[in-house]
Amino acid sequence: MNPKISELLARIQQMELEIEQEMKRKRAELQADFEETRVKFEHEVLEQQRRFKTGLLKYMLSTDLRTALTAPIIYAVFFPMVLLDISVTVYQHVCFRAYGIPRVKRSDYFVFDRAHLAYLNLIEKINCAYCSYGNGLMAYAREIVARTEQYWCPIKHARKVMAAHPYYTGFVDFGDAESYKQELERLRTQLVEINQTSE
Repeated sequence: MNPKISELLARIQQMELEIEQEMKRKRAELQADFEETRVKFEHEVLEQQRRFKTGLLKYMLSTDLRTALTAPIIYAVFFPMVLLDISVTVYQHVCFRAYGIPRVKRSDYFVFDRAHLAYLNLIEKINCAYCSYGNGLMAYAREIVARTEQYWCPIKHARKVMAAHPYYTGFVDFGDAESYKQELERLRTQLVEINQTSE
C-alpha cells in the first residue's frame, strides 16, 4: 500500500480512538454505567429523564397527519429487512465456511440500548428499536459484502466510491494487473487477521 495512504489511515484510526474516548467521557458525565450489554443510570438521572417523557395519549394526539400517513410505509420496510437479514446470514454461513472466510458475528452489529432511556415512551422506544435494527442490519450486511469483495475482487474502482467500507483502501489500484495477481492471495489471507483483531 502507498506509504502516504498508510500514514493517513493510521491518523484516522487515532482520531477514531480519540472520538471513542470523548464519548466514554460524556457517558460518564451522564452517569451511565455499562454492564456488558445493559445500561444503568443513577437514580437522580432517571428521575430527571422521566420529567421529559411524553405520555402515550398526548404523544399520539400530537402526531401530525404526515406522520400518521407515512408510518405504515416506514414500517412496511421491516419485512424486506428481515428477508435481507435471513439471506445474508444464510449466505455467510454457507459460503464463508466453504471458502474459509471468517464469519461476521451478527450480535456485534445490533445495539438496542435506547430502551433504557426513561424519557422515551413506548412508541418512541419501538421507533428507536426499528432504526437500531435497520442500521445494525445494514452494517452487518455491509461487513459480509465487504469480506466477500476482499476475497473475490479486491480492486478499487476507477470512480470515487462514496462511503467505502474500511477494507477498500487496501485494495489494488484500478488497472494494476500485476499487483492484482501478486496481492490477491495476501488480501485473502488478511481476512483471517481481520477477524482476529476484532476478537
